[in-house]
Amino acid sequence: MKGFREFLLRGNVIDLAVAVVIGAAFTAIVTTIVNSLINPLIGAVFNASSLDKALVWEIPTVSGGSAPILFGAIIGAVLNFVIVAAVVYFALVVPVNHLKKVAFDRVKNNEEQTPQDVPPTDVEVLLEIRDLLRRQGGDDAAVPTGGGAHVAPSDTSEGAGIAGSTKL
Repeated sequence: MKGFREFLLRGNVIDLAVAVVIGAAFTAIVTTIVNSLINPLIGAVFNASSLDKALVWEIPTVSGGSAPILFGAIIGAVLNFVIVAAVVYFALVVPVNHLKKVAFDRVKNNEEQTPQDVPPTDVEVLLEIRDLLRRQGGDDAAVPTGGGAHVAPSDTSEGAGIAGSTKL
């Protein structure tokens, strides 16, 4: 029972349920538009009361009768599909893609901007002081440059740990 509840409460299941309901509503609206507006207009062109009765082609059967092929009904179904696809594309896909693009651009701009007024870290200040002392001393032999535990090269980036602190 717990697994079933978790399945139902997943976001994807709820999104799918909403999509089915919205799709059914779109289908009902589009079917009404096709049957009430487009079918009569196309039927008027072909002298039929509706598109379902237009472009009927009778083919002979083996038993001597005839079977109708309803090309008008096929055209109506294709029109119905095209209208539903257009409504879904222009009402859902285009706005969602636009919102995704705007959000992506916003995130990209936030990543590219570097804060201008960020104070230097303790390590950066200490490295700058060390470099200044080396330049003032003039005698490179007087300043230890060995690989001791307390000497870090000036090109060392910050290490892991709390931001602004580096183990030297």
